[in-house]
Amino acid sequence: MLDLGTLLRVPYVETEMGFNLSPNGDRLAFSWNPSGNWELFETSPRGRMKPVPLTQGPGGKFQPLYAPDGTRLAYAVDYEGGEQYHIFVRNLADGREVDLTPEDDASAHPFFAWSPDGEQIAFLSDRRGQFDVYLIPAGGGEARLVFDAGFPAWKVRWSPAGGWLAVEVEASGQDYATFVVPLDGSPERRIEMGGAPIDARDAAWSPDGERLAFCSNADGHYQIGLYDVRSGAIDWLTRGEGRKSHPAWSPDGSSLVYILTRGTVSWLILHPLGGEEQRFQIEPGSIYIPRFTPDGRQVIFAFDNPRHPPDLWALTIADGELAQLTHSLPSHLAQADFCMPEEITYPGMDGVPVPALLYRPPGPGPQPAALVIHGGPNWHFEMSWYPLKAHMASRGWIVLAPNYRGSTGYGRGWQYASQFDYGGVDTDDIAAGAHYLVREGLADPGRIGVTGRSHGGYLTASCLTRYPDLWAAGAAVVPFLNWFSNHFDVRSDLRHWDRENFGDPVRDAELWRERSPSFFLDQIQSPLQLICGRQDVRCPISDSIEAHATLTDLGRESELIIYEDEGHAFLKVENVLDSELRRVAFLAQALERE
Repeated sequence: MLDLGTLLRVPYVETEMGFNLSPNGDRLAFSWNPSGNWELFETSPRGRMKPVPLTQGPGGKFQPLYAPDGTRLAYAVDYEGGEQYHIFVRNLADGREVDLTPEDDASAHPFFAWSPDGEQIAFLSDRRGQFDVYLIPAGGGEARLVFDAGFPAWKVRWSPAGGWLAVEVEASGQDYATFVVPLDGSPERRIEMGGAPIDARDAAWSPDGERLAFCSNADGHYQIGLYDVRSGAIDWLTRGEGRKSHPAWSPDGSSLVYILTRGTVSWLILHPLGGEEQRFQIEPGSIYIPRFTPDGRQVIFAFDNPRHPPDLWALTIADGELAQLTHSLPSHLAQADFCMPEEITYPGMDGVPVPALLYRPPGPGPQPAALVIHGGPNWHFEMSWYPLKAHMASRGWIVLAPNYRGSTGYGRGWQYASQFDYGGVDTDDIAAGAHYLVREGLADPGRIGVTGRSHGGYLTASCLTRYPDLWAAGAAVVPFLNWFSNHFDVRSDLRHWDRENFGDPVRDAELWRERSPSFFLDQIQSPLQLICGRQDVRCPISDSIEAHATLTDLGRESELIIYEDEGHAFLKVENVLDSELRRVAFLAQALERE
């Protein structure tokens, strides 16, 4: 059996917020957790330098960005998991640091940008009640509001010549919008097609600052578009199925690199403008945030799969050679027997095929089974590193990870299929997965558990209230259980998402109540575990505290675990270890009984 504690102590490179190359290309900064705390490290993009730490101390450090002259490094720090990021600037010569937002008690996104002259930083804060764009001197000082899009801002990119910002915002429905914001006070412009707004995200400036590469699912699948900033014209670089995302330009502007994802597997795509694309893959898995080196000779990216934690890799363009730059997996696990999942589909309750990853351990069926539910909901399980699922499979459990309706990765129609139906068709798709495992003789019908984080925690509770006879146990991590209380207790950007995708709490009160598990806890027949972070700003713990009390009064088995110094994403390795070990132990009591 693969020891879960050992797997959870395996470090990995942080992939959501990314790494950064120094302007001269000799250094590569990234966030990594070999000590258990998220710190910043530097290495060489050519693999000639062992990673060395840049930071040490409290809080998780993320999103390193070198100043344009390479002498300073900006980064974000989250102290207690509450997503109130502080932005620091560090002088690389002497290690001196300045906190640009020392007294700021507002929330901030960790996606910020240097001005090309290195004098200012553009960042995103909800200090006015909504995430807007501010400029602040890089040496400290007063922040100045520069853009309010009327939507929650998400990312900002500064143009190479300094005259414009590209601002990505959460727009209508589940779409994002990208605005080009002139800093001379001229009116902003939104990326549109045929005079109508379109979904546009992952914007990247061309080296000459005249175009933005971006991705959009306007035609039903994510494509890469090139937006002419002055004319507003769009040239579509890609077509066809599959998700193309995270474009980045070569230094001479002649090529783009991006990620192609089909189902749960990714490829690195090198696409010369006007030429044929080249595909690269280490082995089936997931690729993240590709970037050209400043000399244009390499592409740096992150990669993981179920037997490799996320690490940085380099592609040498001239010969196609792939080289690993960071090495997170300990040598004693290099030959470990990791179960590689299969991509499958199974019929939903209405017969519609539901994609999923199936971990099928050796041995005769039927076996104990766990359905692991992803959060988001606009996310999907890929062929990636996931210690919990690897450990479960090594215990002899069948593990099914559904990409239920509402998941990304399978086109716009699938992503929007659960809009205004949360707790409905998505719950049905998960329950259909349990029926599939039983029907195929894979799972023991009396020993099936369900577990998930965030929206996956909500769906865990929804499964237990709507299909109580299916489950032997459920474990919900950082969940919400009541649409009403969760809506009114969270940030404005999260309330915006609720309204766009689940309606109005007054007008649609009947639907909101029907889909809130907290009103139907008396239906639960199996043990429920609730794992929470006290500082959680996305799914506040009040729902779980009330549910635990109600279940206790009803005589139902319930366990409530609260980590006082964690938020929605647990940052401290000791809490990650404790919570995951307790999650598995809770499920095992039901799934491994004789």
